[in-house]
Amino acid sequence: MSRNNEEGAPTVAAKILIVDDDPDTLLGLTLILRKKGGHEVVAASDAIQAIMVAIREKPDLIVLDIGLPGGDGLQVLRNLKSNVATLCTPVIILTARGASLEGEALRAGAEAFFEKPADADALLDAVRSALQ
Repeated sequence: MSRNNEEGAPTVAAKILIVDDDPDTLLGLTLILRKKGGHEVVAASDAIQAIMVAIREKPDLIVLDIGLPGGDGLQVLRNLKSNVATLCTPVIILTARGASLEGEALRAGAEAFFEKPADADALLDAVRSALQ
């Protein structure tokens, strides 16, 4: 689907999977990614759903929380990076767990790491960069 960005230039909408158990975070990210980024958004709220939705929906990018019901987000990341269906899907970590996990997340295959609350423009920049 083709759209225009804020500068009026045509963009291609990406499908982004948001994995977070907090409804307010899901809503906020959905609004940012749809309104400011022009992207299609799908969501999952726990570790098990994350893998299932990623395989079923084939998103172009995943925004993943670390603190999830049903499993650790870093293990979800490792599972995504070891599955042939999701191996090449870029993952951006967005978590309240703290910067101490950044190195581990990047070593596990994350494209970028953000602490909550993330700056919307910086997050959108990371999304654009990961999608290129």
